[in-house]
Amino acid sequence: MALAALASTELTARTEALLRADATRWRCLTAMQALGLPDGWIVAGFLRNLVWDHRFDTRTGLNDVDVVYFDPVDLGREGEQQLEALLAEAEPQVCWQVRNQARMHLRHGHAPYRDCLDAISRYPEYETAAGVRLGPNGTLEWLLPFGLEHNWAGTLTANPTVPLPVFQHRVQQKQWLAIWPELRVVVKEVGPRSDGAPDA
Repeated sequence: MALAALASTELTARTEALLRADATRWRCLTAMQALGLPDGWIVAGFLRNLVWDHRFDTRTGLNDVDVVYFDPVDLGREGEQQLEALLAEAEPQVCWQVRNQARMHLRHGHAPYRDCLDAISRYPEYETAAGVRLGPNGTLEWLLPFGLEHNWAGTLTANPTVPLPVFQHRVQQKQWLAIWPELRVVVKEVGPRSDGAPDA
Protein backbone atom coordinates (compact mmCIF):
# COMPACT_ATOMS: atom_id res chain seq x y z
CA MET A 1 0.00 0.00 0.00
CA ALA A 2 1.30 3.48 -0.89
CA LEU A 3 2.40 5.81 1.89
CA ALA A 4 -0.35 8.27 1.02
CA ALA A 5 -2.95 5.53 1.32
CA LEU A 6 -1.50 4.46 4.66
CA ALA A 7 -1.65 8.05 5.92
CA SER A 8 -5.23 8.40 4.71
CA THR A 9 -6.28 5.18 6.42
CA GLU A 10 -4.68 6.27 9.67
CA LEU A 11 -6.36 9.67 9.57
CA THR A 12 -9.80 8.30 8.81
CA ALA A 13 -9.37 5.88 11.72
CA ARG A 14 -8.41 8.74 14.03
CA THR A 15 -11.34 10.81 12.82
CA GLU A 16 -13.72 7.89 13.24
CA ALA A 17 -12.60 7.51 16.85
CA LEU A 18 -13.49 11.15 17.47
CA LEU A 19 -16.91 10.70 15.87
CA ARG A 20 -17.71 7.59 17.88
CA ALA A 21 -16.79 9.43 21.07
CA ASP A 22 -19.12 12.32 20.20
CA ALA A 23 -22.67 11.27 21.09
CA THR A 24 -24.34 14.22 19.35
CA ARG A 25 -22.49 13.78 16.10
CA TRP A 26 -23.16 10.05 16.12
CA ARG A 27 -26.89 10.68 16.56
CA CYS A 28 -26.72 13.08 13.62
CA LEU A 29 -25.13 10.40 11.47
CA THR A 30 -27.83 7.95 12.50
CA ALA A 31 -30.61 10.44 11.74
CA MET A 32 -29.21 11.22 8.30
CA GLN A 33 -28.76 7.53 7.50
CA ALA A 34 -32.44 6.87 8.25
CA LEU A 35 -33.49 9.18 5.40
CA GLY A 36 -31.73 7.10 2.75
CA LEU A 37 -30.77 10.15 0.70
CA PRO A 38 -29.22 9.57 -2.72
CA ASP A 39 -25.50 10.35 -2.47
CA GLY A 40 -26.23 11.77 0.99
CA TRP A 41 -23.43 13.02 3.24
CA ILE A 42 -22.81 15.23 6.26
CA VAL A 43 -20.10 17.67 5.26
CA ALA A 44 -18.13 20.79 6.12
CA GLY A 45 -17.80 21.87 9.76
CA PHE A 46 -19.13 18.55 11.03
CA LEU A 47 -15.69 17.04 10.39
CA ARG A 48 -13.55 20.16 10.01
CA ASN A 49 -14.38 21.60 13.43
CA LEU A 50 -14.26 18.22 15.13
CA VAL A 51 -10.67 17.69 14.04
CA TRP A 52 -9.61 21.28 14.77
CA ASP A 53 -11.16 21.12 18.24
CA HIS A 54 -9.20 17.97 18.98
CA ARG A 55 -6.04 19.28 17.36
CA PHE A 56 -6.06 22.53 19.33
CA ASP A 57 -7.80 21.33 22.51
CA THR A 58 -10.83 23.57 21.93
CA ARG A 59 -14.55 22.93 22.45
CA THR A 60 -16.74 24.83 20.02
CA GLY A 61 -19.84 22.67 20.02
CA LEU A 62 -21.97 21.83 17.00
CA ASN A 63 -23.57 25.00 15.66
CA ASP A 64 -25.15 23.50 12.57
CA VAL A 65 -25.00 20.36 10.47
CA ASP A 66 -24.68 20.57 6.69
CA VAL A 67 -26.24 17.72 4.72
CA VAL A 68 -25.76 17.36 0.97
CA TYR A 69 -27.36 14.92 -1.42
CA PHE A 70 -27.84 14.56 -5.18
CA ASP A 71 -31.31 14.24 -6.68
CA PRO A 72 -31.65 15.53 -10.27
CA VAL A 73 -35.41 14.81 -10.26
CA ASP A 74 -36.64 16.95 -7.36
CA LEU A 75 -34.89 20.30 -7.63
CA GLY A 76 -37.20 22.37 -5.45
CA ARG A 77 -36.29 24.02 -2.17
CA GLU A 78 -39.44 22.50 -0.66
CA GLY A 79 -37.92 19.03 -0.70
CA GLU A 80 -34.88 20.27 1.20
CA GLN A 81 -37.10 21.96 3.78
CA GLN A 82 -39.07 18.76 4.31
CA LEU A 83 -35.84 16.87 4.92
CA GLU A 84 -34.68 19.54 7.37
CA ALA A 85 -37.95 19.13 9.27
CA LEU A 86 -37.53 15.36 9.44
CA LEU A 87 -33.99 15.71 10.72
CA ALA A 88 -35.07 18.30 13.27
CA GLU A 89 -37.62 15.85 14.61
CA ALA A 90 -34.91 13.25 15.08
CA GLU A 91 -32.31 15.65 16.52
CA PRO A 92 -34.04 18.91 17.48
CA GLN A 93 -31.11 20.62 19.23
CA VAL A 94 -29.19 20.78 15.97
CA CYS A 95 -29.63 23.40 13.24
CA TRP A 96 -29.89 21.34 10.06
CA GLN A 97 -29.07 22.73 6.63
CA VAL A 98 -29.90 20.42 3.71
CA ARG A 99 -28.95 21.20 0.12
CA ASN A 100 -29.50 19.21 -3.06
CA GLN A 101 -26.28 19.57 -5.01
CA ALA A 102 -28.07 18.78 -8.25
CA ARG A 103 -29.39 22.35 -8.15
CA MET A 104 -26.72 24.27 -6.26
CA HIS A 105 -24.63 24.90 -9.38
CA LEU A 106 -27.34 27.35 -10.46
CA ARG A 107 -26.86 29.39 -7.31
CA HIS A 108 -23.11 29.61 -7.81
CA GLY A 109 -22.91 29.99 -11.57
CA HIS A 110 -21.13 26.70 -12.16
CA ALA A 111 -21.60 24.02 -14.75
CA PRO A 112 -23.84 21.24 -13.40
CA TYR A 113 -22.18 19.10 -10.77
CA ARG A 114 -21.73 15.42 -11.53
CA ASP A 115 -22.32 14.33 -7.94
CA CYS A 116 -21.64 15.43 -4.37
CA LEU A 117 -17.92 14.71 -4.68
CA ASP A 118 -17.72 17.17 -7.56
CA ALA A 119 -19.80 19.71 -5.64
CA ILE A 120 -17.79 19.77 -2.42
CA SER A 121 -14.53 19.87 -4.36
CA ARG A 122 -15.57 23.46 -5.20
CA TYR A 123 -15.60 24.55 -1.56
CA PRO A 124 -13.21 27.47 -0.92
CA GLU A 125 -11.17 25.56 1.69
CA TYR A 126 -9.74 22.07 1.41
CA GLU A 127 -10.53 21.45 5.08
CA THR A 128 -14.24 22.12 4.53
CA ALA A 129 -14.45 19.70 1.60
CA ALA A 130 -14.92 16.59 3.74
CA GLY A 131 -17.95 14.39 4.18
CA VAL A 132 -18.98 11.32 6.10
CA ARG A 133 -22.00 9.06 6.44
CA LEU A 134 -23.02 5.97 8.32
CA GLY A 135 -23.12 2.93 6.09
CA PRO A 136 -25.66 0.10 6.24
CA ASN A 137 -23.44 -2.09 8.42
CA GLY A 138 -22.62 0.61 10.95
CA THR A 139 -19.33 1.44 9.27
CA LEU A 140 -18.38 4.95 8.23
CA GLU A 141 -18.04 5.96 4.59
CA TRP A 142 -16.02 8.99 3.55
CA LEU A 143 -16.25 11.69 0.87
CA LEU A 144 -12.80 13.27 0.75
CA PRO A 145 -11.74 14.94 -2.51
CA PHE A 146 -8.62 16.32 -0.77
CA GLY A 147 -8.23 13.76 2.00
CA LEU A 148 -8.00 14.60 5.70
CA GLU A 149 -4.32 15.51 5.79
CA HIS A 150 -5.01 19.25 5.68
CA ASN A 151 -7.47 19.04 8.56
CA TRP A 152 -5.08 17.17 10.82
CA ALA A 153 -2.15 19.39 9.80
CA GLY A 154 -3.86 22.39 11.43
CA THR A 155 -4.00 24.37 8.22
CA LEU A 156 -6.62 26.52 6.54
CA THR A 157 -5.94 25.93 2.87
CA ALA A 158 -7.35 28.02 0.04
CA ASN A 159 -8.74 25.96 -2.81
CA PRO A 160 -6.71 27.21 -5.80
CA THR A 161 -9.67 26.77 -8.16
CA VAL A 162 -11.74 29.30 -6.21
CA PRO A 163 -11.06 33.06 -6.38
CA LEU A 164 -8.91 34.13 -3.46
CA PRO A 165 -11.28 36.93 -2.34
CA VAL A 166 -13.98 34.30 -1.76
CA PHE A 167 -11.64 32.41 0.56
CA GLN A 168 -10.50 35.59 2.32
CA HIS A 169 -14.08 36.72 2.89
CA ARG A 170 -15.02 33.40 4.43
CA VAL A 171 -12.00 33.39 6.72
CA GLN A 172 -13.02 36.80 8.03
CA GLN A 173 -16.75 36.05 8.16
CA LYS A 174 -16.38 32.70 9.93
CA GLN A 175 -13.80 34.03 12.43
CA TRP A 176 -11.84 30.78 12.24
CA LEU A 177 -8.54 32.41 13.19
CA ALA A 178 -10.11 33.91 16.30
CA ILE A 179 -11.55 30.56 17.36
CA TRP A 180 -8.47 28.52 16.45
CA PRO A 181 -5.58 31.04 16.43
CA GLU A 182 -3.02 28.28 15.87
CA LEU A 183 -4.38 27.61 12.38
CA ARG A 184 -1.87 28.22 9.61
CA VAL A 185 -3.30 29.80 6.47
CA VAL A 186 -2.03 28.26 3.25
CA VAL A 187 -2.63 30.01 -0.07
CA LYS A 188 -1.63 28.38 -3.31
CA GLU A 189 -1.70 29.82 -6.80
CA VAL A 190 -5.25 30.68 -7.82
CA GLY A 191 -6.53 28.80 -10.86
CA PRO A 192 -8.34 30.28 -13.85
CA ARG A 193 -11.90 29.69 -12.64
CA SER A 194 -13.68 32.94 -11.81
CA ASP A 195 -16.94 31.71 -10.26
CA GLY A 196 -17.92 31.30 -6.63
CA ALA A 197 -18.31 28.18 -4.55
CA PRO A 198 -20.97 26.33 -2.59
CA ASP A 199 -21.89 27.37 0.93
CA ALA A 200 -20.64 25.24 3.81
